[in-house]
Amino acid sequence: MAVSALAAIAHETRLDAFRLLMQAGPEGVPAGEIAEHLGVLQNTMSTHLAILANAGLIRRMRAGRLIRYAADYDAMRALLEYLLHDCCQGNRAICGPLADAIAC
Repeated sequence: MAVSALAAIAHETRLDAFRLLMQAGPEGVPAGEIAEHLGVLQNTMSTHLAILANAGLIRRMRAGRLIRYAADYDAMRALLEYLLHDCCQGNRAICGPLADAIAC
């Protein structure tokens, strides 16, 4: 999961979309609003959102004809835990405040 998640957010537009969804909270944001907010064509944004969803970083929620996207906080937490575990090897002195935020 780590490789696909990091590859997905390695693109500027996808990173911007992911950050927007992280800030939006669990209710998410309609796909069209994401595209509009980022100034990206809807079909292009759809491709970016599909890549983020396939990487497990976001989830789709259908409400009638509307599709909302929301960040998957558990997936992001798992990615951060994975990175911190390999980075600090459990040594809280190296990870500092990050170790307190995510059990290293």
